[in-house]
Amino acid sequence: MGADLHGTGASFRVWAPHASKVHVAGQWNGWSADDPLAPEGHGIWSAWVDGATVGHEYKFVIDGRLWRNDPYAREVVHSNGNSVLIDPSFDWHDFQLAPHNQLVIYELHAGTFHDRPGGGPGTFSSLTAKLRYLRALGVNALQVLPAAEFPGGFSMGYNPAHLFAIERDYGGPKAFRRFVDAAHQLGMGVIFDVVYNHIGPGDDVDLVRFDGWWSGDHPDGIYFYDRRRIATPWGAPRPDYGRPDVRRFLIDNALYWLHEHRVDGLRVDATAHIHRMGPDGAVLPDGWRLLREINEAIARTWRDKITIAEDLRRSEAITRPLHDGGAGFDTQWDPGFVHPIRHNLVQSNDGARDLDAIASALEYDRPFERVIYSESHDECSASENKARLSQEIEPLNPDGWFAMKRTVLGAVFTLTAPGIPMIFQGQEFLEAAPFDDHIPLDWRRRWRYEGLVQLWADLIRLRRNTAGVTRGLTGRHIDVYRRAYHAKLLAYHRWHEGGPGDDVVVVVNLSNRAWPSYRIGLPHSGIWHTRFNSDWRGYNTHFHDTPSHAVDAGGI
Repeated sequence: MGADLHGTGASFRVWAPHASKVHVAGQWNGWSADDPLAPEGHGIWSAWVDGATVGHEYKFVIDGRLWRNDPYAREVVHSNGNSVLIDPSFDWHDFQLAPHNQLVIYELHAGTFHDRPGGGPGTFSSLTAKLRYLRALGVNALQVLPAAEFPGGFSMGYNPAHLFAIERDYGGPKAFRRFVDAAHQLGMGVIFDVVYNHIGPGDDVDLVRFDGWWSGDHPDGIYFYDRRRIATPWGAPRPDYGRPDVRRFLIDNALYWLHEHRVDGLRVDATAHIHRMGPDGAVLPDGWRLLREINEAIARTWRDKITIAEDLRRSEAITRPLHDGGAGFDTQWDPGFVHPIRHNLVQSNDGARDLDAIASALEYDRPFERVIYSESHDECSASENKARLSQEIEPLNPDGWFAMKRTVLGAVFTLTAPGIPMIFQGQEFLEAAPFDDHIPLDWRRRWRYEGLVQLWADLIRLRRNTAGVTRGLTGRHIDVYRRAYHAKLLAYHRWHEGGPGDDVVVVVNLSNRAWPSYRIGLPHSGIWHTRFNSDWRGYNTHFHDTPSHAVDAGGI
């Protein structure tokens, strides 16, 4: 579907089932509707056009009056401009994503990650300039917020107008490919965020009444549901997953990012609004079918791609294998981790911290089927009046001692609990401003909190077992074996197969005082070495350097 260049011209195919005639007009023919498409059947029209070449702009002309962008356009001039023919070829370097139990994801937004205040948004080129910093931090997967073409230049990306086109203000498809390939050369995979639960909002969505047909029950035409099922919380229409051609369009989009842009996985936004009418609404079997078909299509071609659902209901069916009737996602965002962890970290009173709730958040019987985090674009969104964890801890002083110490606890939980850990951009240098698509990260804080950046890097190395002494953190197993309710101490044992270099014990002090000596017990006798002490003054001069020595644990 769409436009494909071959030799001296291009082929064009478009789905317009209610059209009586379709032409393609572009720069090669002076924008005249002189190149007709022929009907193939099933509402599809196609033609070969000689003279169309790279860089030419074009549009489909339906019934001589509707000028529409190509739904499959790989580039558009802007969200309400023309479609553009591009050369899909690129000299890629080989890359394979790390195993799921070794992944550490960094979520970022291309428009704000590396940009200067004022002017336009950041770009994939400016983002590429910071890749060596991210490699030094130790992450090995970058999850990019949606970057499909949207109205204007500033957005979180969850209002796509053209699903196949990279936002031109971010640099367009060439800059995105260079970014992906550069990340691969530095050992980092790229996971792309896609939005299939709605399209838009905005007047720039050419899919609305695309071929001119609509009815009272289908106000937005062939790509969208009837009145009963079209509404979403975002004020944008829900695609009609019951139409095979619409499902094909969305499945093709998922495969497109993996094939032509070589991304290593997809994060599918708000899946509960695809297979249901909202998280607690009526079931949409067509949407469930779409999710399964996306994962089936990916599984047929690739084994090393990862698919992540943002379902936020902890539904086992989302990650259940396809052959068992599940949706077939590899993993999903886990609200059962982030909410209790944040809730307990923001409490100012020790007595309000619930060790049992924290332990329940840490324990999970399918660990790599969940993504765990203490911050994300959702938790920190300025548009939803939310804040960074540090600001929730100390609203009047997000750079204060308590803010630092408790955000560090959030880092410890995220990087030592069973699951696939995720960090949100700037979290490692205590970014205090909520996430706003107009406000770039404050990179001065990277140097102001250089020690905290080192702390995150040290934790990530332990999580990935780069020194070969913390293999247990890559394993499935956890035993929260000590809950000292009065002292507010937790101790948990992590292991993969067990034994020296594998067994790890994490001791967390959730109180506002130090415990220079406290008997907690250890799982096995022998010498246990300290690999990480979050109170080390090298991480911040305000920390207390509470000693933590090797322990010779005797047998009982």
